[in-house]
Amino acid sequence: MFTQEEISQIEQASLVDALTIVANRFPSETVFSTSLGQEDQVLTDVICKNNLPVKIFTLDTGRLFNEHYELLEKTNARYKTNIQVYFPDAKDVEEFVNANGINGFYESVENRKQCCFIRKVKPLNRALQGAKIWITGLRADQSANRHDMKIIEWDESHQLYKFHPLIHWSYEEMLDYIKEHNVPYNPLHDKGFISIGCAPCTRAIEPGEDARAGRWWWEVSKKECGLHQS
Repeated sequence: MFTQEEISQIEQASLVDALTIVANRFPSETVFSTSLGQEDQVLTDVICKNNLPVKIFTLDTGRLFNEHYELLEKTNARYKTNIQVYFPDAKDVEEFVNANGINGFYESVENRKQCCFIRKVKPLNRALQGAKIWITGLRADQSANRHDMKIIEWDESHQLYKFHPLIHWSYEEMLDYIKEHNVPYNPLHDKGFISIGCAPCTRAIEPGEDARAGRWWWEVSKKECGLHQS
């Protein structure tokens, strides 16, 4: 358990110190889920440069942009690491596609959520088995759903702590870190793709649009996939 005093200490610490405190608390049971987005690349940079005892993993849905795979290779080479990749169950994907069509997620919110559950949520659940700390790259200003998240919170569904070390970071602070430390990132970000998910479900956003507007762009709302529910 984290006491309020410990949480306050983590909130006041630098990014490196906060990650170090948490990782050393559960050195073999701390995991970091990266989507290879800009926030996650910042955390990968800190974790790898400081040799923190954190297992890094990512989810391959089978429908990602080619730029994602190129960045994964570049990131592994840059930091001399091996980000573990989790895939959806082939039988689940086959059944969904045969029942709904290859792009059946466009037909309804229910179909889209089922697709996200198969391709993302179920593999995530496997990746989190045995973990006590789940590090994420969430920031408060990414969406209304994330605005009130605490830096450390208990995740009842997974029975572990979620640690959001960048929750109070602004978009500009993140970009400054990437530039200052020459962190590799997805070139799609420079083309208006702020939040990048599966290729069929992501578009570039227009100036002034919400950062999540490009995700599941054909839906009016429901801008979460099920990985991070408040």
